[in-house]
Amino acid sequence: MAKYNLRIQAREMRRNGESLGVIAKKLGVAKSTLSLWVRDITLTVEQVEKLRKYVIEAGEVGRLKGALLHKNMRIEKQNKYKAEGLQKFSKISDNELFVAGIALYWAEGSKKHKSVQLCNSDPKMINFHLKWLKKFFGIDINRLSARISINEVHKDREQVVKKYWSKQTNIPLTQFRKTMFKSSKVRKVYENHNDHYGVFDVYILKPSEIYYKILGLIEGLSSST
Repeated sequence: MAKYNLRIQAREMRRNGESLGVIAKKLGVAKSTLSLWVRDITLTVEQVEKLRKYVIEAGEVGRLKGALLHKNMRIEKQNKYKAEGLQKFSKISDNELFVAGIALYWAEGSKKHKSVQLCNSDPKMINFHLKWLKKFFGIDINRLSARISINEVHKDREQVVKKYWSKQTNIPLTQFRKTMFKSSKVRKVYENHNDHYGVFDVYILKPSEIYYKILGLIEGLSSST
């Protein structure tokens, strides 16, 4: 717990423009450790100039500018390939979409206990799966059940988390099963505590026929190469 609190304090101090030397001295943490904790934080020009006045380590301003340059290059690259991806799949055939759904279920879905179930923490993946089920198997919202799995430190946020997933998937809260809280010996504290929504499980009610059909399709896909 102490380590995670120190990390949060260190990141906050860095955002406020403190040098690694000052942070290390105040928190009693090695500079090498601090560098790992705050390496993704880029200071503003004003903060850099302030540190210069206090005689920061030689070359740190250059490293900060280099970090900013690399960050901008990374963002440009991400935007480039995102645009390429959107263009690539702007037009996709039903057969391609169908195969993509089978591959997704093969990787992430349940293949045991005669259950058609997929769990993930990514709402986009969950919604892709739901649209795939509706388009190719005629499964609408009324045939679905859902459950959230999340660390017990989020117990006081249960309703917030449930409403988040209900909004993301349009599955009514009345169709949610009892939330599964995972116990942990280490009660970690993260900066993004209030932005964490656990893992979402979605099930088909009375899935027997579709379960066997999906398994057959996975077998066919696995034998196609």
